[in-house]
Amino acid sequence: MAKSACALHILVDNEKLANELLAKLKRGVSFDTLARKYSTCPSKRNGGSLGEFNKGAMVPAFDKAVFSIPLLKPYGPVKTQFGYHIIKVLYRN
Repeated sequence: MAKSACALHILVDNEKLANELLAKLKRGVSFDTLARKYSTCPSKRNGGSLGEFNKGAMVPAFDKAVFSIPLLKPYGPVKTQFGYHIIKVLYRN
């Protein structure tokens, strides 16, 4: 059976900003707030939510992270051809 996950992400153009955002998340700043303010992905309108998707649906580096990192803990930065992602996995099936 196909594995699926539900994740949030913040996509930015540089690693320095990604690391700054990760530090803010670790200090308790809302993921939703930071995604809406900084993310360059259209998902920012939904607080960075990508909804539920199947394993293999995203680019390899992103996919690998989503299906291996701890749940509910912001992780990153993960570099893809789109930029640098901070990822928070809400659940996996």
